[in-house]
Amino acid sequence: MSEVYAARRDLIRDRFAAAGSSAALVSRPANVRYLSGAAPKGAVLLLGPSEDLLFCRDTPTGDPQEGRLDDHLRLSVLDGPGGDPAVAAADHAQSARADSLAVEEHDLTVARHRALHSVAPRLRLGDLGHAVEQQRLVKDEEEIACLRIAAEIADQALGELLESILVGRTERHLALELERRLVDHGADGPAFRTSVATGPHSGRSGHRPTDRRVEEGDFLSVCLGANYRGYRCEIGRTFVIGTTPAEWQIELYELVFAAQRAGREALAPGAAYRDVDRAARHVIDAAGHGEALAPCTGHGVGLEIDEDPQLAPAAMGKLDACVPVTVEPGVHLPGRGGVRIDDTLVVRPEADGGPELLTITTKELLAL
Repeated sequence: MSEVYAARRDLIRDRFAAAGSSAALVSRPANVRYLSGAAPKGAVLLLGPSEDLLFCRDTPTGDPQEGRLDDHLRLSVLDGPGGDPAVAAADHAQSARADSLAVEEHDLTVARHRALHSVAPRLRLGDLGHAVEQQRLVKDEEEIACLRIAAEIADQALGELLESILVGRTERHLALELERRLVDHGADGPAFRTSVATGPHSGRSGHRPTDRRVEEGDFLSVCLGANYRGYRCEIGRTFVIGTTPAEWQIELYELVFAAQRAGREALAPGAAYRDVDRAARHVIDAAGHGEALAPCTGHGVGLEIDEDPQLAPAAMGKLDACVPVTVEPGVHLPGRGGVRIDDTLVVRPEADGGPELLTITTKELLAL
């Protein structure tokens, strides 16, 4: 992987050099990990005029959550506690005779930006912008392989839960069990806080589990994801508990399923982000539930669970091949509950079979 990380850093170097900077400071954790293989807490990456260095407060522990550092990248650990790796990196860049430093202004606080200028007053500070995030959009096959494994782990954890007794258990307990199962199956941890929603809570986006107990006849909606080697996937499913679904539940489920299918089928290289959103949104709008829709139909995934692109009505841009995204429409009816269906897919051209579905747990409306 050392060559991969070096090639990624070289591409970013070309970007900031073309903009007139002689060095760059990368501080956003996901960007640091993308370019160096690891992101210990508080670490920053200096792409210097003569060499690249990772500045850390402490020696990396090798914890899987941090990642594994590129063997060819030099490490600089601060001498004492309380220091700022970003300030140390700026000081080093000035000592190495850099005359300008591109920084991720969207990640730095005003106070930190001032500290950089204070310690290295001769450095002209510029903005690296979202150069690294833009480069991260299209994944290589190694990254997609990590996402594929993360999806398999999430599918396994969810599948096991569905085979257990659910009635009488709380949302909170089920969420904790799912997160334990993710780790049991090889995840570094959950990709995000697991959501389990029952009865009137079901179908809510980002619902935080409560002590409400599962009851017969409930809709049960679950959203979870696995973090594998830093790469995060997402899956969401909705089920009915312990009985034949009511007519309104079947109708609502079929509506959301149709919208999700329309969104998935719209995924193709060259498709506008807003058109994918429109494909799913139109189905639910036409049924009179447009006001219940979330602001976006889906989003990119990778080293962060919610990254570009955003599949939303006002989003600008078009999909490329090898971009992993979620498609996750849902409808929540206040006081009754609702349905969410969420998959992680990779955009592929039609010649390669179209979008690759990573999360394969059935989308049939099961009565558990």
